[in-house]
Amino acid sequence: MNDSILNFFDSFFMKEALKEAQKAFDKDEIPVGAVIVCENKIIARAHNQTETLNDATAHAEMLAFTSATNFLGGKYLNKCTLYVTLEPCVMCAGACYWTQIKQIIYGASDEKRGYTLLHKKILHPKTKVISDVMEKECSEILKEFFKKKR
Repeated sequence: MNDSILNFFDSFFMKEALKEAQKAFDKDEIPVGAVIVCENKIIARAHNQTETLNDATAHAEMLAFTSATNFLGGKYLNKCTLYVTLEPCVMCAGACYWTQIKQIIYGASDEKRGYTLLHKKILHPKTKVISDVMEKECSEILKEFFKKKR
């Protein structure tokens, strides 16, 4: 596929992740959304539910991993792409490693808790990463949420 088609797909699926982030926002959860795509089909979607579930590990990525592996019937996601509105934290990046996710595409960087702060290879060696897809839109919902909290 050429770059313009790939950019179209990346934007399309990131918009779906943003819909999930909006669901989190509406529930007064930190607005992060994720979708997992396999063969250009969404097989899992999730949003942060740490408050709703009273579970510090209920990040969008973690919930999406569980849904995707249940859908596929196996623990590896090595043919899948994770679209997430915010750079994964260290916990979620570790889970990315164990699922052997093929690709991670994220919107906004997380300058306080993002996995890239480690400067270590925490992801599976075969995992490809693309950042800053729809960065403005992904950042805006987070800024609006925290502005509302102040």
